[in-house]
Amino acid sequence: MIAVADPTDAGSPGAEDGRTRPRAHSSADDALAVETVVSEERGRWAVDIVVVFADGVVRKRIDTHMTKARAELSARLIKRAAERELPGPLHG
Repeated sequence: MIAVADPTDAGSPGAEDGRTRPRAHSSADDALAVETVVSEERGRWAVDIVVVFADGVVRKRIDTHMTKARAELSARLIKRAAERELPGPLHG
């Protein structure tokens, strides 16, 4: 399961330890696939992550960078880290 930190949960029990928890309104299913997308937007390069679940797709903006090379590097690192959480073989 890929969890996203939710700043609105700061007052919830256990939130002070800094661990990432799944949000209450997010899908509780395991992710089936993950992709990163680099696109130019207003003169900067944006990195988005796309996570595919059985019941839908979630796309989230990660950050923007000044250069395309830095954005692509960021996208590769984010994708590699997210793929560690996927079950089963990635290409088979």
